[in-house]
Amino acid sequence: MADIYELSLALNLREGLSDQEVAELRWHLGLGPKPERLGIVSAFPMAVEGEDGEPVVVDEPVPLLAQQGEAWKVGGVLVSVLLSPQDTRHGTWALTVRQEIHPDEFDSTGELLTWLASRADDRHHTSTGEIRLGWTRFCDSDRFEPLAVRNGEVGWP
Repeated sequence: MADIYELSLALNLREGLSDQEVAELRWHLGLGPKPERLGIVSAFPMAVEGEDGEPVVVDEPVPLLAQQGEAWKVGGVLVSVLLSPQDTRHGTWALTVRQEIHPDEFDSTGELLTWLASRADDRHHTSTGEIRLGWTRFCDSDRFEPLAVRNGEVGWP
């Protein structure tokens, strides 16, 4: 059995994102090319087999929320959509994401989610200091768990 989770985000981001931030976010969502410089997620460590047969850790940048099409384990469709402030009623960036994620990806994806939380519109901030981004669900469960960032940490399941 695979340890796959459904990750669903539905949030609005404040205006004022730089062109570089928008380009990198679009790349992470599978909506644009990889920018020359990455800054939102600092590292993409991946273990590979070295020439001597021993494990070696390399930095291998990959878009984190870019899956599109039919879901493998959670059913339905995987998608990422980003609307610019010019395309929304409230003048904010509108983001909706539905992806499948493995716990091995929690660290790097968590870095992206923490960045998103720091730019989330005030409506996502709670009185307890959390920033609610969406939900997670284990692939075999029918129960959704809130996904929030608190004190710079994602509350993974």
